[in-house]
Amino acid sequence: MSVLLHQLIHQQQRSNPDNIALLHGNHQWTYAELWKLVEQTAEGFVAAGLCPGQRIAIYLPKQIEAVVSFFAASACGAVFVPINPLLKPAQITHIINDCQAQLLVTSAERWQQVEEAVSDCESLKAAYLTTESKTPAHSIATHAWKTLQQSGSNPAALVQHGLDSALASILYTSGSTGQPKGVVLTHRNMMAGAESVSTYLNNTSQDRLLAVLPFSFDYGLSQMTTAFRVGASVALMDYLLPRDVIKALSRFEITGLAAVPPLWNQLAALEWPDDIRQRLRYITNSGGAMPQSTTEKLQAALPNTDIFLMYGLTEAFRSTYLPPDQVAVRPTSMGKAIPNAEILVVRDDGSLCDANEVGELVHRGPLVSQGYWNDPAKTAERFKPAPGQLAELPLTEIAVWSGDQVYRDEEGYLYFVSRKDEMIKTSGYRVSPTEVEEVLYQSPLIRETAAIGVPHPTLGQAIVLVACSKEGEEDNKDAVLQYCRQQLPNFMIPQEVIFKTTLPRNPNGKIDRKLLSQEFNDLFSPN
Repeated sequence: MSVLLHQLIHQQQRSNPDNIALLHGNHQWTYAELWKLVEQTAEGFVAAGLCPGQRIAIYLPKQIEAVVSFFAASACGAVFVPINPLLKPAQITHIINDCQAQLLVTSAERWQQVEEAVSDCESLKAAYLTTESKTPAHSIATHAWKTLQQSGSNPAALVQHGLDSALASILYTSGSTGQPKGVVLTHRNMMAGAESVSTYLNNTSQDRLLAVLPFSFDYGLSQMTTAFRVGASVALMDYLLPRDVIKALSRFEITGLAAVPPLWNQLAALEWPDDIRQRLRYITNSGGAMPQSTTEKLQAALPNTDIFLMYGLTEAFRSTYLPPDQVAVRPTSMGKAIPNAEILVVRDDGSLCDANEVGELVHRGPLVSQGYWNDPAKTAERFKPAPGQLAELPLTEIAVWSGDQVYRDEEGYLYFVSRKDEMIKTSGYRVSPTEVEEVLYQSPLIRETAAIGVPHPTLGQAIVLVACSKEGEEDNKDAVLQYCRQQLPNFMIPQEVIFKTTLPRNPNGKIDRKLLSQEFNDLFSPN
């Protein structure tokens, strides 16, 4: 039985060696071929000096080298840290410094963009480049990624047996107050998630999943772990246009597709060829609520396809899902707890809410992560004792207190109400308003600013920047947006910049974000 992440591939290469594990462009790899690459690369990592528990950052789009690096890190007892390929050098430097990564896997093109920024990262010893570099290395040694597979056989370097409580990965997610936080996941967390999701999606070795979401997003990463648990296939794709997704569904004969609301909004407006309509067994949504109109369009376009509406948070992977037979009955519901999880709705004092009473969603069970890397203060805010424990138990079980306000109806189905914090949920990403604001405060244009999230018909929420120009500076929206494009990843760039002479304050003297949100709530309303 697999208990460690890389053993998913190892087990499949023994029982289903010729099954296709990965497809990318015109290439494909069987489980036997994938395991050989994982094994060789793990041995290469050990030869490079990577020790159990140390971190390796992977800054790549969805490609074979990224997948192999994840599972090779697991196979040598290290911890892999996927970095969103959309991030800019400042965010990448923060992540590497925060988790003290020893190695970085990236491409020569990406390395040229970040080399100067990461040159002061004291922990970083070397970078392995998947493409040939045309410039000499400077402060940090660089090597070709393929040299990892040439280090020589050393099977003893691989973790054949180990504790499922060992660390497997750190996924960085935006926090409500500044820079991204690293959510620490054990092998147990990730294996429990793969088992839970593959169970309620009824995945089998006959499935083919299309991976369109970034691997730095737990929802995207789970496409692989879910598939590998049952010997299914995963097609890797970085799409440019929604129509590219439709083409890939046909080309790779996909049976399962996961996406976030902004992509579903675009896909729902397209034509779905007959071969997809007949073959696509299920679709899933997470990363924000699916608009009911979008769900209805997809139901009409894909009458033979099951729709799973889900809710999750990186700190606990996945929490709830709405079964397909309930989507038409209660389309606004988040559903009920997934297998291996218990979801509670609690009052501020920790007591359980009654039916239809709004409270905070609390997630308990084996999917609860180990907190935020090197940040006990923020961990204590979100990871707290689970409600309703017996006083006689000497050790306290820790649960995730989500910060989301929900209620449960008389039949036990959950419904989202609002967030307690000020996080912005846009294009499936959680964005910290403070992180956006801090970047703007470094510009010569802005004296004071507040980033807020307002409803948007396709993005879920749009980032709106309300700003005061510096003395002597004109209100220059184009200049502010250009600065944002230089300093921020695309999903953090504001959709609108609004200038004011002063920003409203609450009784405590802080910027009144709630008042600003109310003022601009209808900014993108079709009416």
